[in-house]
Amino acid sequence: MNITPDATVFARLGPFALNLTILVTWATMAGIVLCSWLVTRRLRTGTHIPRWQNCLEVIVGGIRNQIRETGIRTPDRFMPLIGSLFLFIAVSNTLGAVPGYIPPTGSLSTTAALALCVFLAVPVYGIGAIGLFPYLRNYLRPTPLMLPFNIMGELSRTMALAVRLFGNIMSSTMIGAILLLIMPLFFPVLMQLLGLLTGLIQAYIFSILAIVYIAAGMENEG
Repeated sequence: MNITPDATVFARLGPFALNLTILVTWATMAGIVLCSWLVTRRLRTGTHIPRWQNCLEVIVGGIRNQIRETGIRTPDRFMPLIGSLFLFIAVSNTLGAVPGYIPPTGSLSTTAALALCVFLAVPVYGIGAIGLFPYLRNYLRPTPLMLPFNIMGELSRTMALAVRLFGNIMSSTMIGAILLLIMPLFFPVLMQLLGLLTGLIQAYIFSILAIVYIAAGMENEG
């Protein structure tokens, strides 16, 4: 029983392997890009708008409000990153209910890559907002003796982001597969519904933690 898409390898070229994680990840991203293009190519204004546009506006407005609630005054700056993280994780986890689909978030390599994006985004946004030296001084607070501990904190929270998402999705897939073997009719349906809810919650938590970390790196702004 494969509980991670990394275990399915289609081709190898030296140290590089084309596995199910890569294929599913790129297929999911392509699907999101295609759907986004189809949805946004004919946007309308006024009181009569299509349902799909109304749904899109609710999602975008919800993400913007969540970013604003963290104390960031200009949420639109962070919409591309946070919105992309949330949509990719949410779509990947939700599609886990489709038979035969193994979510790429069930691979530690995928969740580590997502966490690395957040790890790099924190100094990028922080330096852009408050400058290089004020940002670096954050690592010396409250005293210079805290420098190694602050650096370890940055690394540990990045690892926690990756492991938390990976662990939740992998465990959900594993439990669903076990119940499918034991009780093939009833319990898997309940687990799929629970998996959908868990997947959306994990996408929300990952995105919120990402923007909280970014906001913390910009705490000297203005």
